Amino acid sequence: MRADDSDLLRLLRDGELSVEGRLYDASNATLYCTVALDGETVACVHKPIVGERPLWDFPDGTLAYREVSAYAVSVATGWDIVPPTVLREGPFGPGMCQLWIDVDETIDLGVLARSDIDALRRMAIFDAVVNNADRKGGHLLPTPEGHVFGCDHGVCFSVEDKLRTLLWRWRGKKLEPEFLQALQELRKNLDGPLCQELSALLSPAEVHATRRRVDRLIATGKYPQPSEDWPAVPWPPF
Repeated sequence: MRADDSDLLRLLRDGELSVEGRLYDASNATLYCTVALDGETVACVHKPIVGERPLWDFPDGTLAYREVSAYAVSVATGWDIVPPTVLREGPFGPGMCQLWIDVDETIDLGVLARSDIDALRRMAIFDAVVNNADRKGGHLLPTPEGHVFGCDHGVCFSVEDKLRTLLWRWRGKKLEPEFLQALQELRKNLDGPLCQELSALLSPAEVHATRRRVDRLIATGKYPQPSEDWPAVPWPPF
């Protein structure tokens, strides 16, 4: 966790949530909000569970929990991929609340998605860990400071392999030593505090499958390969 994340998490969890608008291009109800506490206000995204569109391959009412689980794994890796995310009550009931990220509008996401940078290498590994079934180009959030966040992790953590992403540039290549070490530390955490955190959000089978995916990455020492039984790239890709 970053030094300032604890304050942000408290603000997101306990602050007064005010709906300012709605993101109409999202497949599920996605509200642009502000949250205020003790004189501090930040923008955020709120996705109420009641607004989740039913999916044939994920249990109803679970997407918000998967978003928070993705943040927990992001924190455990130390890669800062997912913006601070919490579960909380809102005007339409419980849901996830995530810090809004102001992106660098000058960056071409198509060019970014094809680039060879460490931020995307880490994200490709992260997506393999959480089994992200929908890493579109529009889910990349490059900031003016040069960091790249990722968003929309509601369709992650399936027991079945569903990795679907634009980030296949490194498929089958050897993992860098620092990334392999991060995975080894993550695996230890999955038998400790992270296991407890995920177990409150996911099913036991989904937590076990997460361990299995990390074990597989460590055993092969390579970036994942596309599945022959599942579409490799989301549609539309952006």
